[in-house]
Amino acid sequence: MTTATHPPLTKPASPDIKGRLKRAVMGGRLGDLGRLPRYFAFALLGGAAIWGPITGYLKTAPLTYKSSTSLILPGSGASASMNLNGIGQASSYANSAFASNAVSPTETYKRLLSADRILDAAAGSLNITRAELGKPRVNLVDQTSLIHFEMSGGAPIEAQARGDAILEAFFTELDALRADEQQTREDSSLDAINDYRASVAGTRIEIENLQSTTGLLSVAQYDALLAQQTALEAEIGNQQTIVREKQAAVLALETSLGITVSGAATTLKLFADDEYRQLIDQAAIQAATLADASAQYGGNHPKVQEARNAKTQAENAAVMRALTLTGLSMAQLVELDIAPSGERASLLAELVERHAIYLGAAEQRDAMQAQLATQSARLDQMAAAAAQLQDLQRDFSVAEAIFASAIARAQSTKSDVYASYPLVQVLENPSLPDAPSSPNRKLAIAAGLAATLMMLMGLVLGWTRSAIIQTLIKKTTRAS
Repeated sequence: MTTATHPPLTKPASPDIKGRLKRAVMGGRLGDLGRLPRYFAFALLGGAAIWGPITGYLKTAPLTYKSSTSLILPGSGASASMNLNGIGQASSYANSAFASNAVSPTETYKRLLSADRILDAAAGSLNITRAELGKPRVNLVDQTSLIHFEMSGGAPIEAQARGDAILEAFFTELDALRADEQQTREDSSLDAINDYRASVAGTRIEIENLQSTTGLLSVAQYDALLAQQTALEAEIGNQQTIVREKQAAVLALETSLGITVSGAATTLKLFADDEYRQLIDQAAIQAATLADASAQYGGNHPKVQEARNAKTQAENAAVMRALTLTGLSMAQLVELDIAPSGERASLLAELVERHAIYLGAAEQRDAMQAQLATQSARLDQMAAAAAQLQDLQRDFSVAEAIFASAIARAQSTKSDVYASYPLVQVLENPSLPDAPSSPNRKLAIAAGLAATLMMLMGLVLGWTRSAIIQTLIKKTTRAS
């Protein structure tokens, strides 16, 4: 009779299962080609996992183009100077954009390029939304003043247009910021300039009132009048000396001739009359006739008597003519030199001439003295006005200088437009890309190849892991 045998409740692991687990961990022999289908399957699955997404990305991802632009900030400062004749010099100076470590203009402009109003203005110029425009990618080049930014677009022209729009909006905003700064500065100085203008106008009105009241136009006019007075006093002194010299000459000549000036003038007047000269000549002829007769005959001879009577009549006629011409009395006429001749006649004429010169010099002196008195009185009246006018003109010059310098400073600051926002120039205009920047096919294929290579290296390591493990075990055993 056959008896049935039942298996034990716990079945020991099969040698095949243990071998498979060991083989899975340790790997098989290098020459075991039975593993090849599994490795080939893993290679196919890994290649599909790597190249599937890459292929899908390259086929479905939209093309993107990037336009790049470069800006540069010159490192030198700017200065402006204005020379004001008689006032001074007004100047302004803008430091270099990189002179201060507290503020970086490149960082400021980097933030400004990405500002919302810049993006809004650029998007508005392109008739797109700000979301469609995107933001520029701004990079600062270390140790330089370069600013580099990029704009993306679906086409080369579109990317370039977006770069141009950002650039135009950026410079427009810079101009607006500079203009606002200038306007703020100008408004802040406007009140002070108005006060200076009012001060200048008030001082000018005071000067005009003083000039119209006193007739003194300037301090220079008073100084000129004072100089004229000083010169006139010196001329009067010289003229007084001349008058005294002329008077002394006349007195000396009167003493020498024994006749006064009036007598000499009267004598010359008589001998200027033809009738009087004829009568004097006739009296001289009769006197000569009387002398001849007296030499030949006695005193009572008729010829002597006749000659004496003729002489007397001629002399009486001459005296009567002299009395008629001069209007003098007989006593005064006796004092005249009624018979000048030769050098004496010339001396009488010189005496009259010198006396006339003396009278002219005295008259000129008296006129100058009268002019000096009038001018002295006028200067005395103008002295206080001149001092007041000098003070007013000094105040006016100071007020005018302050007013002009304030205007000059306000005007010179207009040239300092780069004080707060430094000058920036376009080093490279927005480029026209000739190839898309995304998707990057070369990079994707290189990444796929690298991943494939790494997968194959993993499979090779998996194929040879048994030999590698055995080698490591042997080295460990020998070392111990």
